[in-house]
Amino acid sequence: MNRLSKESGNAHIWLILGITFIATTVIAAGVMTWALINYFDQKDNVDTKVATAVSVAKKEQADIDEAKFLQRDKEPNRQFAGPEDYGRLVFDYPKTWSVYIDKDATTGTTYSAYLNPVAVPSVSNTKQYALRVLIEQKDYENVIASYESLVKKGDLKSSAVKADSQDGTRLDGAFSKDVRGSAVIFKIRDKTVTIRSDADTFRTDFDKLITTITFNK
Repeated sequence: MNRLSKESGNAHIWLILGITFIATTVIAAGVMTWALINYFDQKDNVDTKVATAVSVAKKEQADIDEAKFLQRDKEPNRQFAGPEDYGRLVFDYPKTWSVYIDKDATTGTTYSAYLNPVAVPSVSNTKQYALRVLIEQKDYENVIASYESLVKKGDLKSSAVKADSQDGTRLDGAFSKDVRGSAVIFKIRDKTVTIRSDADTFRTDFDKLITTITFNK
């Protein structure tokens, strides 16, 4: 009986060891499988993030290069010159812009011109142009007063500006529901000139352009 008990005990121990070994092996395989899955998942995430970062960097660089190209393509600038008897307003504008003279002041009333990249659309108060030039036989104070309601409402912001040693007024904001941009207004002899950009897209070009303004006082 003792021998049988001993053999039975040994068999029981070996059975327990076998079960323990199998269980340990299964757990180890499971842990290894989980680790491998987690590794490849993390690797895929890292690879995806790296690829996304590279793609974003390339896009940003392409945008920078395109902006530089567009800026270079505008140069050298052309020179705009208004009629002599209307103070000969002069300023530089990008060579990629076209000019359309709507009213040439031959009748002695109003001079108006429109500038826009590539082509100038048909004239309309609701359309947006890179630049509008208007020289009127109106008092400077009356022209400024015509914007007072928009300034009081907060649609427009009014500030002082100077060009060719001449003081003037700058307006920034919404001129109407269709036009949001910037304008500068100056007195030229007995007339008033308004130079306006109809969209914030042209803000950089507009700011650069108004620094080149000259006219006969």
